[in-house]
Amino acid sequence: MSCGGPAISVIDMGGRYESDVLAGDWRRRRTVPEVDAEPDLVVEDADSGFCGAVVGFESGAVVLEDRHGRRRNFPLLPAAFLLDGRPVTLRRPTRTSAPAPRRRTASGSIAVEGVRAQVAKASRIWVEGVHDAALVERIWGDDLRIEGVVVEPLDGIDALSDEVRAFAPGPGRRLGVLVDHLVPGSKESRIVATVTSPHVLVTGHPYVDVWQAVKPAALGIAAWPVVPPGRPWKEGVCAALGVAEPADMWRHILSRVDSFADVETPLINAMERLIDFVTDPT
Repeated sequence: MSCGGPAISVIDMGGRYESDVLAGDWRRRRTVPEVDAEPDLVVEDADSGFCGAVVGFESGAVVLEDRHGRRRNFPLLPAAFLLDGRPVTLRRPTRTSAPAPRRRTASGSIAVEGVRAQVAKASRIWVEGVHDAALVERIWGDDLRIEGVVVEPLDGIDALSDEVRAFAPGPGRRLGVLVDHLVPGSKESRIVATVTSPHVLVTGHPYVDVWQAVKPAALGIAAWPVVPPGRPWKEGVCAALGVAEPADMWRHILSRVDSFADVETPLINAMERLIDFVTDPT
């Protein structure tokens, strides 16, 4: 869901105008296009900055819903909304046919039709490896493209503190990090404790590897195999399930994930927190 547009600056023309061109009710004087408030049209309320998709009408007002599911009603005033950064007047469509069912993304969010992916923001989300990145793309890819957030894989988190310093997080340049096996007393928890920037949020899940965050039922197995300590976890899983190579197992896992319903809740919660954090405009 994308809102906003270019800022407009007022330049002093040395008294060229005899009166303030912005004085009075400028919205009513300006000629702005009228746009049908079709379902899923994404607009921004010019006064409050609330950005959302049209979901209906109530008592003569249009109802907008943002990406978090919050809804607000706004009167259909002249030039009260911004569409792609430009003022428009919304009007209620004249036809009365029932709207088509609303499509949802793999993450469960309401899909916003006709909106292009944004140019990538400075903020980023880091994950531990390419498998994590592929799984995140499978479920949250649509949401992240609309928000303009890039997901980048690391080669593990052993050098996380150095990586964070090199990234130089700050206002408008936030960093979210998704960590595997983030449980009290783990090596991962000790590494994460060294990251203290208020512009960085590290979340994670309790599973040894992101593979394990996929529900066994989605793969047609009763449970993930228990791998003895000291043995590489992925290789142990493959041996227990009779799969020759980890690459073959990963292709099978990814092919069985269609939506958030196929992964465990801790992963969902961790990713939703990271998306909210890196897209917060404050």
